[in-house]
Amino acid sequence: LNRKTADAFANYVDVVTKAFGDRVFSYATLNEPFCSAYLGYEIGVHAPGLVGKEYGKKAIHHLLLAHGKAMPIIRKNAPKAEAGIVLNFTPFYSNSPSEEDIRATKLAHDHHNDWYIKPLIHGEYPSLIEQIPLAHRPDIKDGDMDIIAAPLDYLGVNYYTRAKVKDDGTSDPCQLPPPEGSETTAMGWEVYPQGLTDLLIQLHTDYTLPPLLITENGLASDDFLNDEGEVNDTQRIRYLTTHLQAVANAMEAGVNITGYFVWSLLDNFEWALGYEKRFGIVYVDYSTQKRTLKASAKKLQNLLMQRKEML
Repeated sequence: LNRKTADAFANYVDVVTKAFGDRVFSYATLNEPFCSAYLGYEIGVHAPGLVGKEYGKKAIHHLLLAHGKAMPIIRKNAPKAEAGIVLNFTPFYSNSPSEEDIRATKLAHDHHNDWYIKPLIHGEYPSLIEQIPLAHRPDIKDGDMDIIAAPLDYLGVNYYTRAKVKDDGTSDPCQLPPPEGSETTAMGWEVYPQGLTDLLIQLHTDYTLPPLLITENGLASDDFLNDEGEVNDTQRIRYLTTHLQAVANAMEAGVNITGYFVWSLLDNFEWALGYEKRFGIVYVDYSTQKRTLKASAKKLQNLLMQRKEML
């Protein structure tokens, strides 16, 4: 919430990039500022646990400002490296063709997607800002938006699932649970690969973008070692296979995508959920730290070997 944090971050970036320079070939200033700002400062799910609409938009402005201040520092200290930012996106779908539901869906998109990417690409927040009470708006000073809109070498896109939206008569869009009978992950998220294709095409249509990297895509599943010491994560294999095809479909539609990263290599500490959810393609026994390749890792290994042979 303190504007000085943007300058502190810029100083940190200066120290890091002077130390590593071009030995790092690609820098990301921030990963998922939505999670830091909205989940941490508006609904209190993540640290520091603040709850209030008067906090969220102010926090994201300072995060984006920190990103913008970092970009020229990276270019100065690591001129051969790429520099960009990573955003998490959720494509929103109207629950019905009603005007009310469509309007609520647009509102959800503006709050959760456009509020983050539009300043980076167009140098302005969505027109929605005019509907927000003055006390809840960020304190935008002269020159801020130009700093935030520093040119990117790439944009990282994180995708996990979609959301359906309806109007419930309040000022906030109502996100619905996954449709009955749909496949879900251990997080309770719907498996919907078409959402990734739709998202990428929408971004390509709405904005003139740098090359896109799929920087996170994967799922949490209830993985365990069987008696043979194997982890048969068949749901993850299906998920990754269908989502890789979704990326290919977007590329065929003209979207410039230059890379794809699975989330994640290892089972990891998952935000406020700690070690409860397993996203990795490598199983980690937390008591011994032993690593075991899951079936999904072997599947990806075979896929990459096949691709290598085709080159």
